[in-house]
Amino acid sequence: MRQIPLGTKGTFTLRVEPGHLANQFKDAMLPQVLATPVMILMMENAALNAIRPYLEPGESAVGTAIDVRHLAATPVGHTVRAEAEVTGVDGKRIEFKVSARDEIEEIGRGTHQRAVIELASFNERLARKVKR
Repeated sequence: MRQIPLGTKGTFTLRVEPGHLANQFKDAMLPQVLATPVMILMMENAALNAIRPYLEPGESAVGTAIDVRHLAATPVGHTVRAEAEVTGVDGKRIEFKVSARDEIEEIGRGTHQRAVIELASFNERLARKVKR
């Protein structure tokens, strides 16, 4: 991993479709609004997009912590843009400030952490777990 400057930003944009809604994704009794896990997925993708240029071949970064608030509902058809900004780097651990907004307002914000991994050794450890 190359050195990641503080303030590095990444984004991820998604048009809300029926499969992204809480009542489809989780439980039919929920309202027809963007599901919180989908918003979190967008924030994680924005964080990964921020650091992708700094990863070496054979490296990736997995999510290790997330602390977010879902502040406003977004119905189908709206576009949501998630943004992540690097706020700290400690070895292979990277911390981010994350947020998401639709065309009208901020819909979520919080913090996220990722750890840089070597895919080969990660997959070897995972294969050992699968064999058990």
